[in-house]
Amino acid sequence: MILAIDQGTTGTTIRITTAQGQEVGAAYNEFQQFYPRPTWVEHDAMEIWQVTQDSILQALKSAKLTSADITCIGITNQRETTVVWHKKTGKPVYNAIVWQCRRSATICQKIKALGKADWLHQKTGLMLDAYFCATKLQWLFNEKPELKALAEKGELAFGTIDSWLMWKLSNGQAHCTDHSNASRTMLYNIHQQQWDDELLEFFDIPKSILPSIKSSAGLFCHSAADGFLGAEIPITGVAGDQQSALFAQQCTQAGMIKNTYGTGCFMLMYTGDQAYLSNKGLLTTIACDKNGQPAYALEGAVFIAGAAVQWLRDQLELIDHASETETLALSVSDNNGVYFVPAFSGLGAPHWDMQATGSITGLTQGCTKAHIVRATLEAIAFQSYDLMQLMQQESSITIKKLKVDGGACANNFIMQFQADLLGVTIERPANIESTVLGATILAAMGQGIWHAETIPASLYGEIDYFTGNMEQAQGKTLLAGWHSAVNKCLVAKLGCSF
Repeated sequence: MILAIDQGTTGTTIRITTAQGQEVGAAYNEFQQFYPRPTWVEHDAMEIWQVTQDSILQALKSAKLTSADITCIGITNQRETTVVWHKKTGKPVYNAIVWQCRRSATICQKIKALGKADWLHQKTGLMLDAYFCATKLQWLFNEKPELKALAEKGELAFGTIDSWLMWKLSNGQAHCTDHSNASRTMLYNIHQQQWDDELLEFFDIPKSILPSIKSSAGLFCHSAADGFLGAEIPITGVAGDQQSALFAQQCTQAGMIKNTYGTGCFMLMYTGDQAYLSNKGLLTTIACDKNGQPAYALEGAVFIAGAAVQWLRDQLELIDHASETETLALSVSDNNGVYFVPAFSGLGAPHWDMQATGSITGLTQGCTKAHIVRATLEAIAFQSYDLMQLMQQESSITIKKLKVDGGACANNFIMQFQADLLGVTIERPANIESTVLGATILAAMGQGIWHAETIPASLYGEIDYFTGNMEQAQGKTLLAGWHSAVNKCLVAKLGCSF
């Protein structure tokens, strides 16, 4: 049995799968989001650990299994979220600073003023942004000099969520990560595929706090025999959630592309052994080749996608369940001129404007709840359209097929509208939880249960296809309205113009 942990931004998913590819156990639980100030987002890392334990036990119970039945464990995780803990106590010294958090935007502005943005981009493949771990760590050590002193004494450990979970699962015996997560810290040299001493010196971060880096498929560590599982189970697969989804979608040939519709939207194009550096806002990141070894990909990030639907539900209380949005969107013939730019955490590619804020434009007395809901769903597709156009420009590859996954891709309205805008075929597997599926496959390969050629087809199920049928003139009109709304939100105006 393969147990996979998908520790996401809003909750923890567990799946238990047999060696034949049959899912036999599952669990999901949400955890709390903290917003101490506008644009700040935090998690309680101890709560995440507790929810992970509870979810694993629930999944085992649902499958009528015990930990003794588990052969290996895979982990995939929200990337860039920054956790710092004390090595002796194993307790966090501060709340986890979430990838969406913008608190270090001022630090980024100062670095840009020093003329270091391009230098960082050349080394890391990343755009200078508060999104990544390095400036989050720098902010923490600036605000809490007592923590910096502990770090310099070698008493603290830093990690993304995968590292945190492996530390807790092993009872502090393992401090490690994989290349895909390391590549999102802005402390990792994308070309040398290792921690970079010059970057560490620039950000003034002690190397002793960093985890060791391993390939995504292979032995990382074992769960502790005296831990909550009561067994030494090998952890043999680890990858950041978007790289995990890319791998699960079997995008291991140059030019293959997938888009994950989750809390954010993340489009990745596999580029193999070529590390292309974008000039227009895409990221160069580490992906997994067909054997789980480091390879390269281009990535475009939409910070707020499904999270905008959650905002409709939790903050505006326009809906009770996300599933209502499809019916509401289809209850009106169009958006009635309403555009919603959900820039709650600034805007990612192609704009990279940390100061941008969200807006709803085009409101009239004729607008209803349904129009706002429809505009929210359309915004997810509009943002993804911009990413794909940029990828085609940067790669000189004409894309004819897009593989999709993630919870929001279950919404047929979004998928059809996306296909209409792009004019390409969209492939949606029956199993849309590709992030956790990738962790399952990587763990099984790392344990030698499966190989690239023997991954069971039953993991995917039937595929739905969506093809575009919108008139070109209508698409141009909608996109013009969208780009006009985006331009009203931009502050820096450093990205692409439309």
